[in-house]
Amino acid sequence: MPSSEVFDLFPTPVLRARGALPLDLVAGLIAHFSQEAVNHNSSSGQLSHTRLLKPSESPLLVDTAALIKPRLVEFGELMFGERLGWALKEMWVNVLDAGGRQAMHNHANSFISGVVYLTPTHPDSQTVFMKSPGGHDFAFKNDHAGVRMGPYNADKWVSPAPAPGDLILFPSYLMHAVPPNQGERRLTLAMNAIPTRLDSWGYTVGFSG
Repeated sequence: MPSSEVFDLFPTPVLRARGALPLDLVAGLIAHFSQEAVNHNSSSGQLSHTRLLKPSESPLLVDTAALIKPRLVEFGELMFGERLGWALKEMWVNVLDAGGRQAMHNHANSFISGVVYLTPTHPDSQTVFMKSPGGHDFAFKNDHAGVRMGPYNADKWVSPAPAPGDLILFPSYLMHAVPPNQGERRLTLAMNAIPTRLDSWGYTVGFSG
């Protein structure tokens, strides 16, 4: 039988950096910002977050941004084919208590978004990424108990189990959610980033954080 070949056409990148932040910096972020997460989220009464923070507002965030920016450059090269300058536009801390969840959403007005996990995460409450609704899938699917799910037929992908200090980066348009938290209080530091410029055949747009 002639051999066949499968191509991964237009894949979506997601970057995981284990231990991106040292544990002493993680502990400092928890101690400083967990008490500032007073803004409740409309999707869940057990989810709250801080206001949007600029990295320059705190030495802790300055140190965090310095460790994350090289990862943004690395990931941005995958997305745009060039090593660009990147700015962390905003950061915020999420506090998810037992039973709380984060509804499916994406992030507007940014190009790369990310999450640093500050506390241990229950296995049932790992970040889930999903295909955008209303995409180009068939209207009728083959979906039953005997189906083997893989990258070409799954509707969602559960991110690997994180440890405190781990970072995950993804394109801001990618839909994601957090299932109901079955464990202890879950703290994460979320962020949005923008490149300093994009050039499309001489039409150049600059961005400021």
